[in-house]
Amino acid sequence: MSLRPPHRTVLVAAFAAVVGIGAGVWFFDRAATPAPSPSPSPPSVRSPASAAGIGDPLPAITLPDINGRPVDLATFGGRPLLINVWASWCGPCVEEMPALAAFSAAQPAGGVQVLGLALDTEEGVRGFLARVPVAYPIVLDTPGPTDASVRLGNRQGLLPYSVLVDADGRILKQKLGPFQAGEIEAWAAPERAPPAAR
Repeated sequence: MSLRPPHRTVLVAAFAAVVGIGAGVWFFDRAATPAPSPSPSPPSVRSPASAAGIGDPLPAITLPDINGRPVDLATFGGRPLLINVWASWCGPCVEEMPALAAFSAAQPAGGVQVLGLALDTEEGVRGFLARVPVAYPIVLDTPGPTDASVRLGNRQGLLPYSVLVDADGRILKQKLGPFQAGEIEAWAAPERAPPAAR
């Protein structure tokens, strides 16, 4: 009678040993490799921390009007300021423009000022204003990750976007989306801004 061990048992044991050694090498090699760190944001993209919030001072922003003259937003100080960010290709922006124009025209001396901030081309804005004239001033900016809308707190980049600034130059309110009928008057009622977060 032969005393040789069965070949099948030897082969199964050898295979299990090889798999076990391979798994151990793989596991320890992975554990020694550091996990990848998140990629830093490209320098051209502003972090959300750079966007102004409620209670923050109005960022220093100077933009050209439709005639190319620079307009410093700080010159609107001393009275509340409603900044409405829009574009001629934005349907909801176009729909709320007559209500903003009526609100602006109804303001008494010392009342809320209205400023349109168009993320658009000069040609697009001029074409729109030829069809729908407004009396309040309009400034222009190029849409992008660091445009004035983003600096004013529009982290989502959607339009329309409105900001209410008090007479002392602090942001009181921020609104993403169009005004509903009759909403502007109540929304733009000036009140004191909370202290800026430290």
